[in-house]
Amino acid sequence: MNRQSILLTTAALALGTLVPATVAGPAAAAPPAGGVASASARGPAVAVGHSHPQVLSVGGAGVYRIGASLAALTTNGHIDWTAPGCDGVVHAGATGAWAGVILLAFRDGRLVEVGTATAPPRSPAGAAVGMSFAELEATYGWRGSLIRNDAGDAEAYLVRIGSRVELFTGHPIRPGVGYFQVGPASFVERNFRQGVAC
Repeated sequence: MNRQSILLTTAALALGTLVPATVAGPAAAAPPAGGVASASARGPAVAVGHSHPQVLSVGGAGVYRIGASLAALTTNGHIDWTAPGCDGVVHAGATGAWAGVILLAFRDGRLVEVGTATAPPRSPAGAAVGMSFAELEATYGWRGSLIRNDAGDAEAYLVRIGSRVELFTGHPIRPGVGYFQVGPASFVERNFRQGVAC
């Protein structure tokens, strides 16, 4: 297993134990703390024991917008911790309502990935961690597809939205989605398909 897979699996398991995942109806239109609700978000949200922000889209989540500066987010108190990764990538944790809900990845100081192992948040279409790949296919139809990595040992569900993607990867110990991430295809999809060299 490569280092990124270990990191994501560990993060997913850690988040899963910190925040109980619930699978409910489509995300609420209420904006997350410090953010703006997606225009396509609708319906009631149900969370047990924790009030999560509700929508994660290819644009990001709340103040954590794809392309945002790590320096600016840190200066404004939106970054809790950082950890260096491969090829100049820095992984980080969020603060506020997103703390313990999302993980961040920055390349060259800019946000290139937002991921979660909890539900909510949901995609604007209502997809989330805990769903089966069949449920994702029913949700997205022709807009998404099942893909495999280049090694052929992992599958994921991919939705392209312009140059960005929503990627739903499997859970390490049960069927269905264990991690939901968004960002540029050149980073998120490439890392899934090719893995990380270091």
